[in-house]
Amino acid sequence: MFDIKWIRENPQEFDAGLQKRGVAPLAASLIALDEKRRSHVARVQEAQQRRNAASKEIGVAMGQGDTAKADSLKAEVGELKSFLGEAEQTERELTAELNDALSRIPNLPLDDVPVGSDEAGNVEYRSWGEKRELDFDPKEHFEIAAAAAGMDFDNAAKIAGARFVILKGEVARLERSLGQFMLDMHTNEHGYVEMQPPLLVNDATMYGTGQLPKFAEDLFQTTDGRWLIPTAEVPLTNMVRDEILELKDLPLRMTALTSCFRSEAGSAGRDTRGMLRQHQFNKVELVSITDRESSIDELERMLGCAEKTLQALGLHYRVMTLCTGDMGFGARKTYDIEVWLPGQGAYREISSCSVCGDFQGRRMNARYRDADGKTLRHVHTLNGSGVAVGRMLIAVLENCQNADGTISVPEALQPYLGGKTVIGGGA
Repeated sequence: MFDIKWIRENPQEFDAGLQKRGVAPLAASLIALDEKRRSHVARVQEAQQRRNAASKEIGVAMGQGDTAKADSLKAEVGELKSFLGEAEQTERELTAELNDALSRIPNLPLDDVPVGSDEAGNVEYRSWGEKRELDFDPKEHFEIAAAAAGMDFDNAAKIAGARFVILKGEVARLERSLGQFMLDMHTNEHGYVEMQPPLLVNDATMYGTGQLPKFAEDLFQTTDGRWLIPTAEVPLTNMVRDEILELKDLPLRMTALTSCFRSEAGSAGRDTRGMLRQHQFNKVELVSITDRESSIDELERMLGCAEKTLQALGLHYRVMTLCTGDMGFGARKTYDIEVWLPGQGAYREISSCSVCGDFQGRRMNARYRDADGKTLRHVHTLNGSGVAVGRMLIAVLENCQNADGTISVPEALQPYLGGKTVIGGGA
């Protein structure tokens, strides 16, 4: 969310940033809304001053025996009180109108973000490893014998509908092992603090990280008004909402393995086979809360932490810098990690790491004391997948498949699977 004062002082820079994201100029209309609000506030202040002055003049007029003037002043005070009574509500409405308009505007990209309208404008940042060469025709994850035996789409559809899966047996254990493996790596090696947050949150929490009001259709809401989280970024980041932090305590680094829930609105017909795009999935999330000077370096660090999980499993991937038209609503810069899936013969996103600047900090009113111990600044926030467990499962299944339909277990996961080196095929 933006500071209207900053927009008033930097209208051209604001509109230029929006233009990079394919958004029409908004500075003039926002400034006009603010002028309307400011003009009303000025009228209210003038009315309050006049009411106070007229009230004193009534006493003077009464003391002089000028009842006509006193009555006239009383009538004026009555009108001013009536106006002020209505003006308070008008001011709330004008403020709400401005804030609502500001809350729907995407964040401005950093200067080094490539400009583009969609994913075709993304730029490769780096890659790791080589595509795994298989001496047979690789299958997609849901076609591999061992995986197919552990994925029940039919009963999931019977119980919950489309875009759900029931994992069972060795595949369920492999999925659980992946989540534990990533949590252990991020807490033991990367210094993140493990959290177990609520999966249901309120309106203010969804607003704080930018899901509301713009993206309500992408979410699931309960009958009592709570929301199922689309990612653990939402509750973890909001832990600092309305807080004032000390500079010495930053950065805060948190991680959580949670179920995530997304309506997948607008994705009809996309990735309908297998478990690539589900309404419910597990994900290990990384969240950092930093000061303004540290956030860019923290993005590179977070990206490296997410990459380590794929490297430990020997999975080839590439890192893409997202262009302005493909970034998320709250991001100033985003890296996507795309893992190679031999069954699909394509790269697919498995992690997304973003720096949001103070965009979420302003929405949450989350601040920290600067080095002088007095100046309050809004925190900078970052979030990243560390990584999506279901997609990591797909990547392991497709990259580690064997010609006989079994799956070789990566060495890093074997301790989590009781020492097993292969699953499926009676192994």
